[in-house]
Amino acid sequence: MAEGGGLLDQDQFSCSICLDLLKDPVTIPCGHSYCMGCVKGCWDQDDHTGVYSCPQCRQTFTPRPVLCKNTMLAEVVEKLKKTGFKAVPPAHFYAGPGDVACDVCTGRKHKAIKSCLVCLASYCESHLKLHDELNPGKRHKLIDASGNLQEKICSHHDKLLEIYCHTDKQFLCYLCTGEDHRGHKTVSVATARAEKQKQLGATQSKFQQRIQEREKELQDLRQAVQSLKSSAQAAVEDSERIFTEMIRSIERRCSEVKELIRDQEKAEVSRAEGLLERLEQEIAELRRRDAELEQLSHTEDHIHFLQSSKSLCVPPGPGDVPITVSPHISFEAVRKCVSELKERLEDVCKGEMSQISRADSAVDVHGCFTEGETCPLCMEPFQKKQRLMCTHAICAACLERSVERLGLQCPVCQQALRVLGDQPEGQMTWKASLFSEYLVITYNIPDGIQTEAHPNPGKPFTGLHTQSCLPNSPEGQEVLKLLQRAFEQKLIFTVAATHGAADTVIYTDIPHAASPVKCKQPGFLQRLKAALRAKGIE
Repeated sequence: MAEGGGLLDQDQFSCSICLDLLKDPVTIPCGHSYCMGCVKGCWDQDDHTGVYSCPQCRQTFTPRPVLCKNTMLAEVVEKLKKTGFKAVPPAHFYAGPGDVACDVCTGRKHKAIKSCLVCLASYCESHLKLHDELNPGKRHKLIDASGNLQEKICSHHDKLLEIYCHTDKQFLCYLCTGEDHRGHKTVSVATARAEKQKQLGATQSKFQQRIQEREKELQDLRQAVQSLKSSAQAAVEDSERIFTEMIRSIERRCSEVKELIRDQEKAEVSRAEGLLERLEQEIAELRRRDAELEQLSHTEDHIHFLQSSKSLCVPPGPGDVPITVSPHISFEAVRKCVSELKERLEDVCKGEMSQISRADSAVDVHGCFTEGETCPLCMEPFQKKQRLMCTHAICAACLERSVERLGLQCPVCQQALRVLGDQPEGQMTWKASLFSEYLVITYNIPDGIQTEAHPNPGKPFTGLHTQSCLPNSPEGQEVLKLLQRAFEQKLIFTVAATHGAADTVIYTDIPHAASPVKCKQPGFLQRLKAALRAKGIE
């Protein structure tokens, strides 16, 4: 009820929007009153629809009503304030969704701050004082406000649950201990809480230790990633610089070769032009003499004919040097040398790129972490581990099943599938047989030193020189190309450890036919292509 305000309730003069006393009160057509600022704010949000409603009764208005201050209501509110009418408590004093409401408050309930386990009721700040005044000297157990007080009361005896039974894992009242739980291991709830708190403390310590370890690992991994990025950027910049220098060096060599060719061309052309000039002069002189001889042959003066023919019939003098020019002058030798240089450079680049690729694939992005020894698909220790270009490793059988199900992609990161083997350096050549019935493939893997990918890094291994056959058919030609790709990806051979003797090079699980008869057996090419497909080659 109103204090100092007769029989009026303070809620009658509160805005249902801000829950405070009305400020500049306005009354809308449905009869409800609000603060002018509050109802304007609500209706401003409805301007896009053109339909306005009362926040309480939801009656709609079109067009937007004109708001005028209710002077009579404003005077009443001001008078109530002057006569000592208490302002409505702030909104956070009232119980809202998820809060525990005071069990004593009438009307709009305040938020409870404590619950009494004896009275089984929750109290706001004001009613908690009243509770303490009504129970002077009594030891009522107060807890933080709780909305589930009935759960703390024994359903059989309507008494407070104060005991925990370890035997039955149940909460009991003191009467329960003398009935169904006689002889059981029981402790007070406080003692059970202390025991559990101790266990939780140990668990929390483990969690905190694990968090610290993981945070350290996270920090190390971030540093490793940053170091990897920095190293990669430095490698890119150095590579660009080196390749730029290589390109400039090749351009300089190209300019030198062009200059040599042009100098040779200039010398030969100059010599040829001198010879051309001499030839033209000699031809002109011969034509002049030929014309004089023609004219002399028609003269009837015998004496003049004999006198003139003597000088005209004199052959070219000893000063005339025979002119010899090769009609096949060319720079074929230069072109051949440049072509050979190109092939040698491509071979060097191909070999170095292979080394760069292996060095790049050996980069450990995990920094200080050790790669697991279990397959990420079957979660078992690796069986015939297959290393992919994306750095993931998978069992050979798991990879084959993954290719059948997902296609040519890594089952872990979904990148295009490309398996990288540990085959040592070597050569692969092929030729058709004598009657072109089948193709003979020759593999030559020389002796060498094992790398980190092999069973015994740093130790020597024995190489291999062997041959295999394929049918000389369209399908056989197709399989040959697939084998070329497999050889380039180092998938055909591997190094196997031996007992006592030096480790040796052997075939991987890609089938080969050692004779023409075996290569023509039914299903051989299909098995070979299936094995290649499992490694991402098709």
